[in-house]
Parts: sequence; structure tokens; C-alpha cells
Amino acid sequence: MSNPQDKQPIEFIRLPEVKKLTGLSTATIYRMAVSGKFPKQVKIGDSAVAWVKAEVLQWGQERVAQSRAPN
Repeated sequence: MSNPQDKQPIEFIRLPEVKKLTGLSTATIYRMAVSGKFPKQVKIGDSAVAWVKAEVLQWGQERVAQSRAPN
């Protein structure tokens, strides 16, 4: 059984930081999230959403790995 204290704290980031980290536009981020090609946002309030920073960074690492893989 996992101990909740062993887990890293979740860091939420808002859209401007997601755009800065990825270089993607707002429309592209939402379109890719709907199609399952980008991490989905998390509802953090009645009218606020954010992304889990670790998931966005992992997505970026996967893009780099795919671009470096031999064809």
C-alpha cells in the first residue's frame, strides 16, 4: 500500500505557463487535450482549470524522445 507522504506534491499551472512551456497556442492545447494527445486540464474551482505541471513536462520529454528515436 502506498503512503500519501511518499508522493510528490502536485503543482498546478495555469494556461499561460502551459503555453510558455510548450510553445503551443490555446486552441492547439485544448484540441490536443480533447483528442488525448496532451494532458487534460483539471477543474480546480467553479470556473478555473489548471494542468498538472509534471504531466505537461512528461509530455514534452516524450516529444523530445520521439524526435530523437531512430526511424
